[in-house]
Amino acid sequence: MKLGPRAAAAAIITSAALALTACGGGAQGNNPSGPKTAALSLGTVQEIRSWDPAQAHVGHILQPYQAAYDSLLLREPDGTLSPMLATAWKYNEANTKLTLDLRTGVTFSDGATFDAEAAKANLDHFKKANGPQMAQLTAVSDVAVVDADTIELNLTTPDPSLEFYLSQAAGLMGSPKALGTEAIKTEPVGSGPYVMDKAATVKDSQSVFTARQDYWNKDLQKFEKVTFKTLTDLTARTNALVSGQVDATLLDPKTGKQAEGAKMQLASNQVDWQGLLLLDRDGAKNAPLQDVRVRQAINHAFDRKTILDQVLLGQGTPTSQPFGKESGAWVEELEDKYPYDPEKAKALLKEAGHENDVVLELPSVPGWETQIAVVKQQLADVGITLNVGSAITNTFTSDVAAQKFTSMYFSLFQGEPWVAINQIVSTKALYNPFKNTTPELQAKIDAVEKGGKDAGKLAQEVNKYVVEQAWFAPLFRVNQMYYHNDKITVTPQIQQAVPSIYNYAPAS
Repeated sequence: MKLGPRAAAAAIITSAALALTACGGGAQGNNPSGPKTAALSLGTVQEIRSWDPAQAHVGHILQPYQAAYDSLLLREPDGTLSPMLATAWKYNEANTKLTLDLRTGVTFSDGATFDAEAAKANLDHFKKANGPQMAQLTAVSDVAVVDADTIELNLTTPDPSLEFYLSQAAGLMGSPKALGTEAIKTEPVGSGPYVMDKAATVKDSQSVFTARQDYWNKDLQKFEKVTFKTLTDLTARTNALVSGQVDATLLDPKTGKQAEGAKMQLASNQVDWQGLLLLDRDGAKNAPLQDVRVRQAINHAFDRKTILDQVLLGQGTPTSQPFGKESGAWVEELEDKYPYDPEKAKALLKEAGHENDVVLELPSVPGWETQIAVVKQQLADVGITLNVGSAITNTFTSDVAAQKFTSMYFSLFQGEPWVAINQIVSTKALYNPFKNTTPELQAKIDAVEKGGKDAGKLAQEVNKYVVEQAWFAPLFRVNQMYYHNDKITVTPQIQQAVPSIYNYAPAS
């Protein structure tokens, strides 16, 4: 069986490291026989609408699900995949069948047994439930039970991101007795380290969990109680952290200054990039965007460092590429592919015959008015007009898919290469609504799909292509400002704005 890279060793090292991190005197010392007596309170940015694991989301919203639900694979802070409910896994030679050996002796909080039938029930339910991440299992045609602790995932086509997805929403395992019921929408039933305290949980306010006494992996169970306080307002999150109502939460560069003044500690990493999405590359609705020289001129118009300093107090890294540094598709020489050069931008526009007629129509993005205003000014300096329309709404996703926007300023996830390709580049991608492609690009995408362990390196060619063709105008990768007090230790999670629930421990 194939373990994730150094999976077994990583699992041992991580458990040992967490134990050392958590050790200390009194009740907070490491206790293999049971969880710590300490409590953890986290400020979250969004309420959970349904606790059905098939309705789980990713990013900010995955963390609360991890309290109640184990996943098939465990994603370590550095992105390494380790065993969780699946102890080993391997692909066939064609990468169209993934076989998973499952952990035995695990039960759900309602007493049901975790086994191959339960795993199949969850994966089947996920595919049918129309959840926000249902696309994670698009390539899976069916799930077959081999024996009591083995399943096979049969794929219609290779999916280099499938193992990653099995550590995310698609891999969350709920009790087969509860799947599809009304009850699981308000009370999760999983095999995870914590169970919901219904009496203390208040809808749209807080979700409270207590340590499950018979949990199979005490090394992942650091606290006796975990509370998720819903704090959608940034100021409310800041005040809650500074006043001690929560131990950790996500802030921004400006509110981070207040947190630092209160001696809060920063656990930062880069997850997203911000910039312009030049969506209509074939000029279907905005003819000048068809010319690569126009798109390149837009890229040369931006003084990325100045914009970053002005709007995010320098909290980020200027970049010209949409693929993140940890994705495997990042290419060092692309980082400054389009240096600030307004004269070159003007020359490119003149050469393309579009000196004064390039107009970009952007939707307004609440909270990013300052970014868009600076972008508008710098484009104007090279002769490009930017008009800002109405704000994006709750129909935003369908509006993008319907080609309502030919350009937009946005922030996008820099995930695993195949995840990113299917988010922003492929003809299936939401953020490629005009289905732009070329035979050359499609060949590069096909190579990634069939690349197996070489997918990341092969994705560098996709990255080079979209950067040279100026499909986007990235400005910078953004530092995620996650602050916590000195009562806990926090390890950032690669490619997540907030850490996984396993990355917290009581401080020594």
